[in-house]
This record gives sequence, structure tokens and C-alpha cells, in this order.
Amino acid sequence: MRDFIRKMEEKAIAGERLTYEEGCRLMQVSGPDLFDLIASANRVRHHYRGDQINLCSIVNAKAGNCSENCNFCAQSAYHDTGIPSYPLMDSEGIVQAAKEAGSNGAEAFGIVAAWWGLREGRDLEMVLQRIRELVAAGHTRTDASLGIIADRRIAFKLKEAGLAFYNHNLETARSHFPKICTTHTYDDRVRTIQYCKEAGIGICSGGIFGMGESPDQRIELAVALQELDADVVPLNFLHAIKGTPFENLPPLQPMEILKIIAVYRLMLPSKDIMTAGGREVHLRDLQSWMFAAGASHTLIGNYLTTLGRKSEDDLKMIEDLGLRAVAYCGETLQETKVKA
Repeated sequence: MRDFIRKMEEKAIAGERLTYEEGCRLMQVSGPDLFDLIASANRVRHHYRGDQINLCSIVNAKAGNCSENCNFCAQSAYHDTGIPSYPLMDSEGIVQAAKEAGSNGAEAFGIVAAWWGLREGRDLEMVLQRIRELVAAGHTRTDASLGIIADRRIAFKLKEAGLAFYNHNLETARSHFPKICTTHTYDDRVRTIQYCKEAGIGICSGGIFGMGESPDQRIELAVALQELDADVVPLNFLHAIKGTPFENLPPLQPMEILKIIAVYRLMLPSKDIMTAGGREVHLRDLQSWMFAAGASHTLIGNYLTTLGRKSEDDLKMIEDLGLRAVAYCGETLQETKVKA
């Protein structure tokens, strides 16, 4: 297996796409060979991304009462999770959240809204105004995650307002998706990504692991992301919320998470591999290993309905590894220093 891992490393560095079969074999790595896989992923990360680590943050700009029945989501109207619900935040609140995110080291700031998606009308106009004001404030790069887009014209309006990246996860493999959600389809998600690509918006798309998918289905998702050519690939690890259908699913173990990160680095070698939801809870003392396993990006601060850890702790972790966190400065990046 060691020789195979090194061969896959060389293939990734050469810019050759790993196949589904090769990815499935990498997902079988275990024992001491897993450390070889992590080392290979680290070399591939360094080849494409150097010592740079990107950071982003999000705000739950509209919470709860989502019409979709995603089994993992605390904000679905189908699940009784007891989270607070509120309408779209005002511009002042969102801009202030972006300012705080920038001061804490975030390069990008994402507006997240729990709903089916944007349509022409008042909600769209309010979102466009929030985006314009964030861009004008200039604290961070302006991103968003606003659900399914059913009309490509809306994607172009988001781009015109100044949106840089759109986050829309595939969530899981196509073959597993019907066990995750039934109120919209996998193809609805694919079309949303395609519309944003057509509009010239950067794509942030990945998935959630630990939702009962098989190792091979994790590779099925990776291949789909290869084909969509996502720019940033967020890897989330299910933090089961009480009241959701997935509340009793067993958590992923730290070494399994590190394997997923490493395999995704090899499958998507030049992409910005981001660790997001669940990393603090499940990686525990091995959290810093996510960068050695191939991550080049992480989400800092709080999540949508769960808490993250202190931004300064993440910045210190990155510094201790000899890596550089970068922040947004106009249209350029600059190094983020740990606050004294």
C-alpha cells in the first residue's frame, strides 16, 4: 500500500486526476499506512498551496423555518430542535459581523440564509443590498450561501452586486442523497452551482461526512466535485443535533476524519480544501493535524447553530505549525498575525 500511496502522490503533483477506483483504494488505507497517506497529502498541499492557510467566517443571517427536510439540519421546519428563528438581519448587523470576522483574521465572510432559495422579489432585493454594503465596507471578501437558485438570472444579479463566492454543498454522493433529503433533488443542487459558474462566481462546494454514507460514496462525491471543478471544497463532519433524524448517528473518529481530508487532497490536489463544521468536536487533540492531512483552509468562529472555538486559538495553532494565515486587504491578501 505504501508504494501505491506514493504513486498517487506523484500523480496528484503531476496534475493528473485520480480515478474513482484509485480513490476507493485510498479509502481502504489503515494502520501505519495511514501516516504515509497523511504525509503524502501534506506534500501535495505544500506543492499547490505552499505555507498559506486561508480563513473564512459566516453569519447565520436568517435562522430557522427552512422548508427543506434535510435530515442533518437543525434549521429545518420539519425538525423540533428548539433553535431560535429570526428573519433576515439588517445591513448594520451583517456589516458589523463582517468587521469582527475581519479583525479576527477571516479573509472571507459568508452570509448564510436558511430557506429554499432566492426568487425575484423583496427578499432578493434585500440580499442584494446586503451584498453591496458588505462589498463597500471592504472588511472581507463577500461570499454567500443562500440555498437553491432556480433561475440563472438571479446568479448574474448576485455577481453584479459584488458577490465573490457562492457556497452550495452537494452534501453527499448522488446515490446517498435520497436518504438525506426528499424535498429537493441532487440535480437542483448541481444546477445551482452551474448557474453560479456561468455568472462568474467562485464555487465553494463540498459535503458532510458521517451521515451513514459508505467509504465508496465519499469517493463518489469527490469525483462529482472534480467534474464540477469547485474552487473551495468544504469538508464538514456531522455534529449530530438533538431533534434531527440523525441525532443518534455515531460520530466519526479523528483518524477517519484525517483520512477523508487526505484522500480529498489527493483527489482534488490543486483545490482549496477547507475543514468546517464538526472539526473541533471530532478531531479534539488532533485538530492541528488537519493541515498535515492536506487542509489549506478552515472556517473560524461560530457555525450556524453550534459554537466554534476562539479565533486566536486557531491563529496560534497555524503559527505554531510554521504556516501563514492570510487575510483580505482590498483585492489582495496579507498575512494575519496573532493578537498579542
